[in-house]
Amino acid sequence: MPNDARLVLLDKNVVESLLLPDDVLAAVREAFVLHSKREGRVFPVVRETLAPGGVFGIKSGDVPAQALLGFKAAGFWPGNRGLGGEPHQATIVLIDPATGRPVCIVDGNAVTTMRTGAAGGLGLRQLARPDSSRVCVFGTGVQARVQLSFALRLMPALDNVRYVSATGQPVPAFEALFFNRCNIAPASDRNAAVADSDIVITATPGAGALFDLDAVQAGTHLNCVGADTQGKRELPAGLVQRARLFVDDRPQASQLGELQWAPETPCTELGDLLTSQAPFTRGRDDITVFDMTGLALQDLKVARMLFDRACQANLGFALSWPW
Repeated sequence: MPNDARLVLLDKNVVESLLLPDDVLAAVREAFVLHSKREGRVFPVVRETLAPGGVFGIKSGDVPAQALLGFKAAGFWPGNRGLGGEPHQATIVLIDPATGRPVCIVDGNAVTTMRTGAAGGLGLRQLARPDSSRVCVFGTGVQARVQLSFALRLMPALDNVRYVSATGQPVPAFEALFFNRCNIAPASDRNAAVADSDIVITATPGAGALFDLDAVQAGTHLNCVGADTQGKRELPAGLVQRARLFVDDRPQASQLGELQWAPETPCTELGDLLTSQAPFTRGRDDITVFDMTGLALQDLKVARMLFDRACQANLGFALSWPW
């Protein structure tokens, strides 16, 4: 009955206790497949700058056959660093599509981090050379860490990591996370590190090109995370046109991702590889790029998984929400 309605709240601690990498991989893979089959819809993205210098956005969508509807409100608040907090903030809301009533509110920070890492891992598995052993990572923050973690998890041959920090200096805390899984060290020259790598991962704020075009060698795969807003980029001009380009969603990537700088470039959605709707055979010398802007369906599938498990384990806080 309406007066018995409840709204479930899943805070950071509950989310992190339930968020397991293999489960997130499965949920994110399903999101790509649903998108490819057009069984899940992605609605137009809201992405706006804020007066204090932050960015606010909304990603939403639904899967009618699964009674799944919702949105993620998220963005970037740089002033949070001065408060000792995380600049990236996200909240996911699941909604009953039959009534429009909210069902569950989820702290979306860890969800966003891990689902993006899982998407990057799926991209590597589909697009990078299986024998890839050397990776160059741009960034040492939360997203760089999860991207590298999934890369090492899913690409068994990877054993040599070079990284480029924001200051160009070593970051011992970043190295400590991976020292027992690979040979990791800071790159002394970013272009040389790119040229010597099989895989390049860019996970920065997207303020501009991170390396020179001619540093990218034949056979390289690039996972690009940082371009998620109009005006952002991490790749040098000309690289997208030179590569075989893959995206999570073409309209979204052409507005927010690396594709915005060359919107007429042919590209393939990653989900179409997973469903075999698009044939792909990697040539040994192909340069491939996965331009990641993040699908609302990824957030919703992971949030639904967390909601179901929290209810089964009697976790979270259920609050009366009559109407």
